[in-house]
Amino acid sequence: MSGSQMRPAAHSLVPADTTEDVRTRGAGVSRQVAVLPVGSFEQHGRFLPLATDTLVACAIAREIAAAHPVHLLPPVTISCSHEHAAWPGTVSISSVTLHAVIRDIAASLRRSGVDALVVVNGHGGNYVLGNVVQESSARGERMALFPAPEDWEAARVRAGVETSLLTDMHAGEIETSILLHAHPELIRPGYETSDFVADDRRHLLTLGMSAYTDSGVIGRPSLGSAEKGKELLASLADSFGAYVSLLTSADDSVADTGDA
Repeated sequence: MSGSQMRPAAHSLVPADTTEDVRTRGAGVSRQVAVLPVGSFEQHGRFLPLATDTLVACAIAREIAAAHPVHLLPPVTISCSHEHAAWPGTVSISSVTLHAVIRDIAASLRRSGVDALVVVNGHGGNYVLGNVVQESSARGERMALFPAPEDWEAARVRAGVETSLLTDMHAGEIETSILLHAHPELIRPGYETSDFVADDRRHLLTLGMSAYTDSGVIGRPSLGSAEKGKELLASLADSFGAYVSLLTSADDSVADTGDA
């Protein structure tokens, strides 16, 4: 039996709702909010799986769904990982394709009566998601991107994460902590000795990740812990409340979004 066969598959990535569950939940709220996890399929060093960003996005979305009456969607599992193309296993789609996928999902949701969508992004390279939200909001559609950097910073402080968001760029303390909490069975040995810091990455978009790291890691995974992962997720679920309030407001204008 191969190593991959011996390792259990990640579970609970696809919601088990029935159409009646969605109907019942929608009857109890003024406006339905759908949550769409968007991950990636890219290298995360030798110790985290290629699906790490998807697993992280789904863990955040599940925590949100446990705390708020939202319509949880299955994840988008492949996105814009072109900066990781030097490593085997990484798969990408174009930003144009990802843009179209999100727009199509939002349009389909609106046709079924769910007119607010929050995209939970687990991959920093999905820059186009910000454009999707901006353009949709300008058309009068209700959409948000979560978590914002401020949400991550609040979670980092609450969880006692030692690494800054600049240093903790990829396969570092935060991602390792969340997987240690949510999917410890998927982590391979080696995160304890894989720290690598490269804070000056000004040419990343031109040169890719391989110009800054041989291992694929930029951050300090050795500082990760399940306890930090649990607190990170709890903080993000708390931060999400402001997004629910914003998207379900009867006022179509967004005059004050400072809290969100």
